Amino acid sequence: MSTRSRVEPIVHPVSIKELRPTQMTVGLREVERKARCWRDMKRTQDGDWLGQHMIPAVLGPGETWWLVDHHHLALALIGEGVEKVLVSVVARLPHLSKRRFLSVMDCHNWLHPYDADGKRRDFDDLPRQLHKLADDPFRSLAGEVRRAGGYAKSAVPFTEFMWADFLRDRLRRRQAESASPKVLAQAVELARSREAAYLPGFSGPEGG
Repeated sequence: MSTRSRVEPIVHPVSIKELRPTQMTVGLREVERKARCWRDMKRTQDGDWLGQHMIPAVLGPGETWWLVDHHHLALALIGEGVEKVLVSVVARLPHLSKRRFLSVMDCHNWLHPYDADGKRRDFDDLPRQLHKLADDPFRSLAGEVRRAGGYAKSAVPFTEFMWADFLRDRLRRRQAESASPKVLAQAVELARSREAAYLPGFSGPEGG
């Protein structure tokens, strides 16, 4: 059984602000969308939504929790005044040194130390708090392209960032920031082109 498959719930909540990011950027439009969804959930459900949607994390040195997914949701919840969430344990590695811990995290593809220009950075450059994550408008655009049918959801880690980099190479930053229907249509067309056939979730022409 792989480490990733051993998911164990934690019955007591963890402070969201104490969760360490494992990436450097988010798409702020995606964060805003998550916040809107959360507000809708509060109005239409009984408030137990968070109890059924745990955030996956790895326990690292110093008994610190490191997020391995759902950075956008966690940041949205902070903005909505939520203080604690339940986490599911992907791995327990508190006995490792910080250097070895980060190496193991990278080996399992639980880290994505790439900045808002798509460039890989040192582990030390990872932000220590969620609110310090930088905005990458191409990450927002990648999420919008998937919801528009440009590509399919994939279990491959950091798929949306791979698509963000694909779009980054073909569109200008101001286009990604615009969030206009015209840019979205252009991005969907690019995502369904044969140039994107190597990416997880590609759903363009067969034999791309």
